[in-house]
Amino acid sequence: MLLETVLLAMRAIRRNALRSFLTILGIVIGVAAVIAMVTVGKGTTAKVSADLSKLGSNLLFVRPGQFGPGRASTDAKPFNIRDVEAVREQLAGVRAVAPVAQKSVKLVYGSRNHVALVTGTDNAYFVTQDWQLASGRQFLDTEIRGGRAACIVGATVRKELFGPNDPVGQTLRLGTVSCEVIGLLEPKGQSSTGADQDDVLLVPLRTFHRRVVGNTDLGSIYIAAEDGVDTAKIQADTERLLRERRHISPGEEDDFAVRDMKLLVQTTVGTTLVLTGLLGAVAAVSLLVGGIGIMNIMLVSVTERTREIGIRLAIGALEGQVLRQFLVEAAVLSLFGGLVGILLGLGLAWLTTSRLKVPFLLDPWIILIAFGFSAVVGLVFGYFPARRAAHLDPIEALRHE
Repeated sequence: MLLETVLLAMRAIRRNALRSFLTILGIVIGVAAVIAMVTVGKGTTAKVSADLSKLGSNLLFVRPGQFGPGRASTDAKPFNIRDVEAVREQLAGVRAVAPVAQKSVKLVYGSRNHVALVTGTDNAYFVTQDWQLASGRQFLDTEIRGGRAACIVGATVRKELFGPNDPVGQTLRLGTVSCEVIGLLEPKGQSSTGADQDDVLLVPLRTFHRRVVGNTDLGSIYIAAEDGVDTAKIQADTERLLRERRHISPGEEDDFAVRDMKLLVQTTVGTTLVLTGLLGAVAAVSLLVGGIGIMNIMLVSVTERTREIGIRLAIGALEGQVLRQFLVEAAVLSLFGGLVGILLGLGLAWLTTSRLKVPFLLDPWIILIAFGFSAVVGLVFGYFPARRAAHLDPIEALRHE
């Protein structure tokens, strides 16, 4: 009986193929949009989390000034190397503390030139940033203390100045300073903000101060906590120590900011998850629109087939059979639209993730939910037209022209 009903439904759908296609279009778009949005959102969340983790684990950033809505202030006194030494010596649970001073400088090698972010630091930078060398070596203690013009280049600098050649052992010009390349950093790629993390050149901090900027200011301090140590405690201890060193009285606002990367990762990932859910919810509205389209077309179908329904009722068809026939038609339309929507959504998600260079993370549950929801939409919105068909008066239906 059910098979016969399905065959009747398929025959009615094929009889008006174009109208049936336009009817399921809303379901197709809705299911495809939900799957594509959620899949791309999950991939984006994974990429953001991975990019932030590349900045280092258990990491805190310390910068002079306050940053945030309504609190932007960059005119605070910069840090100096004595602040870094105090953090190293007085804070427990700290694995590495790296001083960081940066400036964009034009680099020259032969006939090539490139503007890159030059960072003055020491070997603790590699620990805090969890960054390895692809070739060469780190700075020697004598280079750090003596301010020798030695540098370590990122993958983008290597590409722009040296092409595919190994830069280690070559000499480039850093502004007016000749600098020997002693190492090449492993590539990290783009950050979650789109910045190229590999477009960097590292030099010893003393070299940077003496020969690049001519001062002893530090723009940031990176602090890496030991494994298992609560970064919130390190943050509180850092704030207390720096308040003492910067002579900030009780009740006064800090003139520096300490940011915990763990909290930043959690906040950012949480935000992307909320946005993914919001996009999925917005896309789901298309399914409701598709359901309304099914109800509209089924009502038209009932009106067109009034005489046919009257004949079936007159020769003994039960109201339940007529109701079942139109419900099956609506369900077949919505389920077929759901299948096409799944294929289209997966294709769009794959194409979008490929273009955005984010992971393609398929969630089987979202496919089942979208497909199930499309079936429910078809049944719910197909019930009223089916009920109307089942309750037609056979005599009045036979008179219908």
